[in-house]
Amino acid sequence: MALPREAMGIPMVRRALGDSLRSLGVTESCVSDILLAVTEACANAVRHGGPANRYVVEVSIGHGRCDVRIIDRGHGLPRMPDRYPPTDAEHGRGILIMQAVVDEISFDITPGRGTTVHLRKHLAWDDEPIIPRQRALAAV
Repeated sequence: MALPREAMGIPMVRRALGDSLRSLGVTESCVSDILLAVTEACANAVRHGGPANRYVVEVSIGHGRCDVRIIDRGHGLPRMPDRYPPTDAEHGRGILIMQAVVDEISFDITPGRGTTVHLRKHLAWDDEPIIPRQRALAAV
């Protein structure tokens, strides 16, 4: 998805990704973790992804995991934070939150050219198989 660098695009990403994961039978806890991390990464792209007017979200689901890349054309980070900011700070927790809820996170930062945030989460599945659930939904 290519999105305008505005906060209004973040709910669209959350809806599309959340619905896709739920339709595959991913647990709500796992979906929530992925959506929290993606929301934080998208918020950073919106806040820091200039001068470009757009950012891109790429998602791949397969092999028991979800890979998400959020790509912007901003200036990039000078260094990665290694601790939470003071409790009275309004910003600065996003990267640490992402690290806490996904299995792997990496950053490809090219100063002046942009940042790619790569999030990877191993998927947890609901106990109910997908096929019977699909039949039940079709009957409604």
